[in-house]
Amino acid sequence: MKTLVSNLRAAARNRVAYLRTVAELSQLPLDTRLDLDIYAGDVRNIAHRAVYGA
Repeated sequence: MKTLVSNLRAAARNRVAYLRTVAELSQLPLDTRLDLDIYAGDVRNIAHRAVYGA
């Protein structure tokens, strides 16, 4: 039971980190995103890789 609760907590933390990363990347000015080669369609994929790994 403790493992289930630990896994749920970890999943919730990861989800929050993912959503925060998406929000932060989306709020970057366009010129900054382009300098970093981050296009609007790539934001969710980049955030997913940053939080969950490859």
